[in-house]
Amino acid sequence: MHLSAAGPRPRILHVSQPVDGGVARVVTDLAGAQLAAGSDVVVACPDGGGLAPAVLALGGGVRLWAAARAPGPRLVREVRALRRIVERTRPDVVHAHSAKAGLAARLAVRGRVPTVFQPHAWSFEAVGGAAARLALNWERWGAGWADRIVCVSEAERRTGLRAGVAGRWAVIPNGVDTGRFSPAPADADMKTDMKTDTDTDAVALPVPGPAGPLVVCVGRLCRQKGQDVLLDAWDAVRARVPEARLVLVGDGPDGARLRDRAAGSVRFAGAVADPLPWYRAADLVVLPSRWEGMALAPLEAMACGRPVVLTDVDGARESLPAGAAAHCLVPPGRPEPLAAAVTGLLLDPPLREALGRLGRRHVRDAHDVRRTAAAVAAVYGELLAARDTGTAGHAGPVRHAGPVRRAGAVRRAGGPVAARREEHVEHIECREFLKP
Repeated sequence: MHLSAAGPRPRILHVSQPVDGGVARVVTDLAGAQLAAGSDVVVACPDGGGLAPAVLALGGGVRLWAAARAPGPRLVREVRALRRIVERTRPDVVHAHSAKAGLAARLAVRGRVPTVFQPHAWSFEAVGGAAARLALNWERWGAGWADRIVCVSEAERRTGLRAGVAGRWAVIPNGVDTGRFSPAPADADMKTDMKTDTDTDAVALPVPGPAGPLVVCVGRLCRQKGQDVLLDAWDAVRARVPEARLVLVGDGPDGARLRDRAAGSVRFAGAVADPLPWYRAADLVVLPSRWEGMALAPLEAMACGRPVVLTDVDGARESLPAGAAAHCLVPPGRPEPLAAAVTGLLLDPPLREALGRLGRRHVRDAHDVRRTAAAVAAVYGELLAARDTGTAGHAGPVRHAGPVRRAGAVRRAGGPVAARREEHVEHIECREFLKP
């Protein structure tokens, strides 16, 4: 991985609001690869969750950024706080991950530093009504302050194009660490001593008994991930496979509601630091999402040699090996075909084994995190080269964006009057975004 910049150690500032789940794992993996390549990496993120400790353990820097998950009345303060972080960090590249960080970072930077925005699924898909229109208008408008919009699948890029988002695009599929996410040793029985959650072993897995095929769903407990659809399908699965067991791994805003409707054959594992033991223990991994960019959980499961069932949302077809879609892909939001696919694979162990081997080879060949990191580095290199030659530009109309320059020069170049003017503009822009 190679980056060119004015200095010997290009400084990369990742901005992320999620501090756990798939986005945090993407940021952590990128930070690790970039640090190993000699870059200076700083991550701005809220306190809590696993992201900050993971980056610090890798040798990266962390700047705590107090930001809520969704836009709200605190947005102006969040943008100002992030702008101060940018000024102090003086990055060569700002890489904003997810809708909230993409909103705040682009408002804070406004084109002064080469900026990459990675939506990790579009914000306007996550909401409805006026909120969806607001999010769509912002994504169309904010595209002018991103030198690149990095999509994790071609389907995600097409969704943005259909919605009228005019950007300079790069499609870089998600990758996973295929060394860490790997099949269990041949002599290991991952289901041994996992029948209850009273085991004091730190990696003991609370699997409901009696023994039977185990279905695992890894993801935040929220509407996006569709665990409610899986629970709706589960009675039909149990009617055909009475001994089947289901574990939902993760936590989130829908946790209490999902627990209230779950049957005795369903266990909730809560948030876990490492989903690897669950993938290895599973006979089948299911992710019934309503929308995605390209989900990490199926890639991690396939890297562990596990078959998957997932919904036909953005990135799903691109994440599967050729020929697997007929067995592994179902329409989103529909319990009946989901139950049929899960049941069919639970009743066919040889097919599960074949799909597991096929998925492992596919992820190793096409979705290794090193390929992803190299592709991201190539995007950074293009932006830094353009900055150094004075040819950097944006895809669409840029409002209030001056020449590309280091963020640390903002106050010194314009003085206190210019700084107050910029804060006033920033305040207006945030208010305009928050209007219904």
